[in-house]
Amino acid sequence: MLWPDHLGLARGKYVPGCLAHKGSAFCVTTFAMAYDRDLIPAPGGYLMDGLKDVHGSIDLDSLRPSWEDDATGVAVADLSIEGGPYAVSSRTALERSLDAWSELGYSVKVGIELEGYLLEPDGSGGWKRYENPRSMVYGTGPTGDPSGFFDDVMFTAERCGFSIESANVEFDESQFEFTLEYDDALKAADDAFVFRVLVRELAIKRGLDFTFLGKPFPALSGSGLHTNFSLVDGDGNPAFADAGDEHGISALGRQCLAGLVEHHQALTAPSAPTANAYRRLQPGTLAGCWANWGVDHRNVTNRLPTEGGSSMRIESRLGDGSMNIHLGVAAVLTAARLGVINDLECPPALSTDGFEDGGQGVARSATSLDEALDHLEADAVFCDALGHEIVANFVANKRHESERFAASGATLDSDELSDFELAHYLPYH
Repeated sequence: MLWPDHLGLARGKYVPGCLAHKGSAFCVTTFAMAYDRDLIPAPGGYLMDGLKDVHGSIDLDSLRPSWEDDATGVAVADLSIEGGPYAVSSRTALERSLDAWSELGYSVKVGIELEGYLLEPDGSGGWKRYENPRSMVYGTGPTGDPSGFFDDVMFTAERCGFSIESANVEFDESQFEFTLEYDDALKAADDAFVFRVLVRELAIKRGLDFTFLGKPFPALSGSGLHTNFSLVDGDGNPAFADAGDEHGISALGRQCLAGLVEHHQALTAPSAPTANAYRRLQPGTLAGCWANWGVDHRNVTNRLPTEGGSSMRIESRLGDGSMNIHLGVAAVLTAARLGVINDLECPPALSTDGFEDGGQGVARSATSLDEALDHLEADAVFCDALGHEIVANFVANKRHESERFAASGATLDSDELSDFELAHYLPYH
């Protein structure tokens, strides 16, 4: 049984099948732990209150075959404490967001795209990109991945019940992208969360590694985690589709876009949750740092497809590869819903190239984790809608992380990862 912690990392236990229905207890102070196991009194972590238990329970019908062996199954756990949902859990935050949409009469579909780099030992105790001089974007076969890792992921994922819509070599050498087919939002987030574990563990079994870190190589392309979402009304109809609109999107969809633009700066911290993420979140890098939207445009943050109809969706490109998937999806859906319930007006779509700026007067994301946390705390409407408990825990943990990054003397101006990034981020993302 696995569950996402406050950092988006997979924690869990092995439990025998005959006892799986009982679930298991975990120390809740895991949610007050930094990457290097430093503990802080983060709200909801109960560090100063006896380090209480949180209880994990799984739906046995959700068990999927494991990539480890034929005798093991994997399921994602719900967390509860003192008889109720654990409010600091990112999975709880996503469930709350979905309930809020349900109250408005809509269910949510989500599809996740993940990017990352295949790594090999550098001979000095560290890691480098897997060497493949023939690598090119959309390359296939042994020229795209001579290691065979790519095929291993695809076939193993299919055996374990994942539905992969497509997979490809990305822009830079040994960079890959995996797109999971859309599904009900909670299942889609669970699948992407577990799939990320599968990818890394298959690499480790080969003596390699795979990193989803947003910017593991400062001079090369970053790795994003894009959230595609759409709404379905009570009659099962796609609620974002409107054939009469010039871009094929409904008034409801435009309100969602307005919410994403309005709360863009608050969205940045949960979408880009490490100090390293702000190496990637720069203009002209297709990283989605602007509070804007566009049609079939990769230099905007919120992108619409051209297909329209039942394929109409919104793609949030703000997410960093190390994003806590459940929290990031919850944040996107929350910002979109605020656009609807507050009847926000959608700004015009970006029509320029978007390399140098995101449009006249358009705000951009923070340039550091600390600044992004300031923006998050300043948006009271967004924090209230996402959940004060999880925001307080997130901010406390991430302030501590940001302060330690600054105290280490590290900066984002260097052409190589700092010792802090190598020690705190690369082993886990």
